[in-house]
Amino acid sequence: MPYQTYVSRKSRLLKDFNRSVARIKRVLISRYGEEQANALIRESRQEYEALIPKIPYIGDKNPFLIFLLPASRYLAVYRAIQRQGRTVEDAGQLIYEMEEAELRAIPGLVRRVLGYLCFSRWFIGRLKKRARESQERKYPGGYVLTFIEGNGRDFDYGLDYTECAACKLLSAQNARELAPYVCAVDKIVSEMMGWGMSRTMTLAEGREKCDFRFKKGGKTDVQMPPIVDASL
Repeated sequence: MPYQTYVSRKSRLLKDFNRSVARIKRVLISRYGEEQANALIRESRQEYEALIPKIPYIGDKNPFLIFLLPASRYLAVYRAIQRQGRTVEDAGQLIYEMEEAELRAIPGLVRRVLGYLCFSRWFIGRLKKRARESQERKYPGGYVLTFIEGNGRDFDYGLDYTECAACKLLSAQNARELAPYVCAVDKIVSEMMGWGMSRTMTLAEGREKCDFRFKKGGKTDVQMPPIVDASL
């Protein structure tokens, strides 16, 4: 298969990036001042434009792009943060706030409907299909996961990820230290989407897998590394 990229989506990806960063502009100004905030936004966009050809190709219509593309935006912000002499912890806080702003931009009713659909027979069937397809490893830079049947008590269904496209991207770009912060946003996603997600380990921590479990109406229980927990 010839080498493929998302360069053909460049215009759309940049628009998505601009919208995402614009939602936290007030936070940036309050934290760094208007001049530095504007410089950070400008440099982040430049970093992202340069990064687009390097995003691992996992297919044009792969639903897991909803995880990979935000991770690529977070990496661009991290690089701009670094250029201003700031830390990965600073980037981690911004990443969390970016994700929260993205979710709050979705009307509450829509979030509830989407959360409900995540437990529908149709959605679970699609997840099973995607999990089986991932085992073929068609895209070297993609996700590999296994669907876990629920036990009817503790969780409705689960997903074990043994390969993560976001982690692969960060490793390839020498930014693996950012991975735990990217994974940390799962906590707020679960809380705001009603996933009832629990997780005890992640690939980002160097463990053998990410063990996601989902319980409709359940409580989010996401264990995060102490360094992440302390900085958020």
